[in-house]
Amino acid sequence: MEGACSVFAGEYQGATLTVPDRDPQSPAWIVTSGGAWCRLLFLSGALTEVIDTGDVLRCRLADPTGAFDIVISSRRSVVADTLREIPVPSFVTVSGTAQCYRRNEGIVVTVRPDHIQPVDRPIRDAWVLETAEQTLVRVEQLLCAINGTSQDERTLVPLRHYALTQEQLKEQVAIVERAVQSVLAVAPAPAAGIDTTGIDTRQIVMEIMRTENNPRGIAVDEIIEKAKTRGITPEQTLASIRSLIEDDECYQPQKGYVKPL
Repeated sequence: MEGACSVFAGEYQGATLTVPDRDPQSPAWIVTSGGAWCRLLFLSGALTEVIDTGDVLRCRLADPTGAFDIVISSRRSVVADTLREIPVPSFVTVSGTAQCYRRNEGIVVTVRPDHIQPVDRPIRDAWVLETAEQTLVRVEQLLCAINGTSQDERTLVPLRHYALTQEQLKEQVAIVERAVQSVLAVAPAPAAGIDTTGIDTRQIVMEIMRTENNPRGIAVDEIIEKAKTRGITPEQTLASIRSLIEDDECYQPQKGYVKPL
């Protein structure tokens, strides 16, 4: 029985290779530059957007490396109804099928959900750590292929298509490390430019965000003005917001606005 693949959004969204299955009745594989062969997927992250067009639900599922595009027909009532009932933002797990289509001579990848379930942050964090481990295993296999110590065909296929180099794989490892650090930091380190000798600017910025219940969140400019009254400079506020976004403590529902997760 085929197992579900866990892959980070930053890796999945950059995929440009599809490989037909031996069974013509089965969907094609989406193969990433990190060596993941994606068909059945198990994902977790923050559900940050749900757009209902009547016939189709389009959703965004964010992890520490990027966001997945989740697309489902509204006629599939069980999953669609579940999605409509989940408040945004929420941490969720998603089981689904990898899908792709061509647009402007390129490949666009999406996910068709078969099951979605609200979870808490520890569950999301556990997924990040497990996915990081799986990703590093695949990268190690790709490195072996580059060095000529592996002739595994499923490894050689993405290696040839993406013309991978050791430097590119090092960049992928760095992305994974940043994702893991966002989970393991018990007390996240402040971003550069934040003065730690006096006040906890991240905590204050989060408090300001939580005072705004508007569905679209709170304007960054408004946070800056309110933070000034607490002795925080605009530079420190912006650095805190960037740090909080990177750590999945908040997200941007639209340009110029942020909202806590």
